[in-house]
Amino acid sequence: MRPIPQTSPYTPRIMRLPLGTLVLLVACALTAAACSIGKAAEPNSTTATTTTTTTATTTTTAPTTTTAPTTTTTTEPPLIIGNTINGLPADDQALETRRVIGVKIDNHPKARPQSGLVEADAVYEILVEAGRTRFIALYHQSDIDYLGPNRSGRPTDAAVMRPLEGALQVSGAQPWVQATFRAKDVNVVYDTGATTYRISSRSAPQNLYSSTPAIRAWADDRSWQDDHAPQLFLYGAEPTPFDGTAGRIELDWSVGETVTWYWTGREYLRFNGAEPHTWINVDGNKGQVRTDTVVVIKAHKYTASPPPGVCCSSVPALETVGSGDALVFHNGGVLGGTWERGSDAEMIRLFDLDGDEIVLPPGKLWVSFFPDNRTVAWK
Repeated sequence: MRPIPQTSPYTPRIMRLPLGTLVLLVACALTAAACSIGKAAEPNSTTATTTTTTTATTTTTAPTTTTAPTTTTTTEPPLIIGNTINGLPADDQALETRRVIGVKIDNHPKARPQSGLVEADAVYEILVEAGRTRFIALYHQSDIDYLGPNRSGRPTDAAVMRPLEGALQVSGAQPWVQATFRAKDVNVVYDTGATTYRISSRSAPQNLYSSTPAIRAWADDRSWQDDHAPQLFLYGAEPTPFDGTAGRIELDWSVGETVTWYWTGREYLRFNGAEPHTWINVDGNKGQVRTDTVVVIKAHKYTASPPPGVCCSSVPALETVGSGDALVFHNGGVLGGTWERGSDAEMIRLFDLDGDEIVLPPGKLWVSFFPDNRTVAWK
């Protein structure tokens, strides 16, 4: 059994891998063809341009051609592990010992390009209505004043935010969803005007923006917990070895809602279908949404409903307690395994085929809570 690094707060444990994952990974090892998990074979490769961008303070433009990215090889410095939610060192130790802030971000086509996604230390992507997704952008060692569009909360948000013990900014929520937040002791900030504002360049509801410094001040004024945020996963200088390569990842969220990530040799760039997914900052500069690591948590989709006689409507939700298949993509490779969580008060843990906890490299994280009846494909 692979030893857990000395920096780990956990101890190794043996798990039973779902048979489907084991068969899949054995099959992938015996063939050079593309691999997938889900209801269908991998779709045909889509060609598109990927232009690597820098931070939001650098002037960039969105890609305009449709050429597939070229993978390059670079020599990286030794990994340094920080005590943050994504394992990256913070500029100041005080930034590591404070609360995490989550902000719900719209992902409707009219909400794009969004602001603040590339500044986030990690992003959760969660299914909502009409087969679309929304994001929870997480800020631990980072802050941003121009962040949005901000949208409403859902029951799954409460389940994934609870163990972080931070604060969640939403535009609002149905009364029964607000009751769910209270029942799970999730500190939620609603659209009161103290932490949110409207921008003139967009129409409602995609014009509500927020500020993480303002959210932190709101939380401080209410004496909300401001303790060290837990790490999302286990990080180390020697990540768990890959099962195979994955220069292109495709997530089939629903009919007409496909997300593709391309590995450039340094990072993954995001596309909605064949269109580059872009961001925009307060100065109007644009670039492409990117991340260092993509984690896919395959979870059971169900319909969450209000109690009888309580307003208002049912919504899609994902079961994030229990166990299931998981995929980890980083540095152009893929690792299959499982996830496990005993209760929604605990962080999700990832395990490989040997039952050892998966070690990730420190870096920006994108975590997709993905329906287990849909397809994830890679090659």
